[in-house]
Amino acid sequence: MELQDFIDFRHEVHQHPELSGEEYETKKRVARFIQMFNPDEIIEVGKTGLLFAFKGELPGKSIMIRAELDALPIQEINELPYKSIIENISHKCGHDGHLTILARLAFLLSQQKLIKGTAYLLFQPSEENGMGAKEVFASEKFREIHIDRVVALHNIPGYPIKSIILRNGSFTPAVRSIIVKFTGKTSHAAEPENGYNPGWAMADFLKEALTISNNNIHQDEFFLVTPVYTCMGEKSYGVSAGYGEVHLTVRSWRNNLLLEKSRILESLARKIGEENHLEIEIEWLQEFKANENKDEVVNDIRKAAKSLGLQIIERETPMKWGEDFGLFTELYEGAMFGLGSGENQAALHNPDFDFPDELIETGSLIFEKIVREYLNS
Repeated sequence: MELQDFIDFRHEVHQHPELSGEEYETKKRVARFIQMFNPDEIIEVGKTGLLFAFKGELPGKSIMIRAELDALPIQEINELPYKSIIENISHKCGHDGHLTILARLAFLLSQQKLIKGTAYLLFQPSEENGMGAKEVFASEKFREIHIDRVVALHNIPGYPIKSIILRNGSFTPAVRSIIVKFTGKTSHAAEPENGYNPGWAMADFLKEALTISNNNIHQDEFFLVTPVYTCMGEKSYGVSAGYGEVHLTVRSWRNNLLLEKSRILESLARKIGEENHLEIEIEWLQEFKANENKDEVVNDIRKAAKSLGLQIIERETPMKWGEDFGLFTELYEGAMFGLGSGENQAALHNPDFDFPDELIETGSLIFEKIVREYLNS
């Protein structure tokens, strides 16, 4: 099978994107494609996840490599021959490329059987909403599998094409989102004193929340608060609002600091609500654990990159975006690394982003090197 076959596969997946939790056709495409490489075992994990096992001649250690399946609710603006045919949904994080890299890794492992140990290739759903890793872990079949090490990559715009971006310790932050619901009492707009309008409380909460934000990425106490959405009342200009919501996303380099600051935000919301005679309801969602890279795993990735003659960039601070692979690195020895997708590449989640096809070969080769070196050690 030629490299162009994998490029064509990536373009097919790109044309038919599916949102988190809805990757049913993507799952079918992946299954049909990988079955050509005769995996030793195919395991369904969750509703739309797939795990393929490639086993060596002898027993030994095991390693899992992960890629993602889901796309984003973004309208593609690129005029590509393989442009998304689904309105307002497209692959703008490069997951179509990541899963194609993993597909080519399956091909490489089928061409030369492992000497010992087992390589598991996980095609994981629902990374974008933080639910996919949890869904995989909830699968009884997955919990029955013994895994010694986990590795994943993410393409990163702004870096030289095919460069390898490494970092010991946190590679991505812990992230979660909060919805604070403020329930008061409507009244006539001419008589707001006869009700409990949440507007002032919402403004106070936003102002106070931003005072505890620390966007200095060079500090261990980095804690970023980002307002993402608010709503209040109705477009009825004779009515003083009686209900409102504030949605924030918060992130920190460390899991424990994120929880500590989350408790502060909860206390702040309840205090302001009480002062303004409002009922407060709090909901947390889309939670991502920090990716804590183990030194030994990063060192092995570094060796693999050097042996392939790839440019290595040591990153000083973690990336600022969340990645639910952090749940895997919390429970297993593992690491995530970056694969440069071009200094002039559109940013992740931009409507004009497109995964560079030339990364398919690079990504699959470094993964193959990582797998074989680890299992043979």
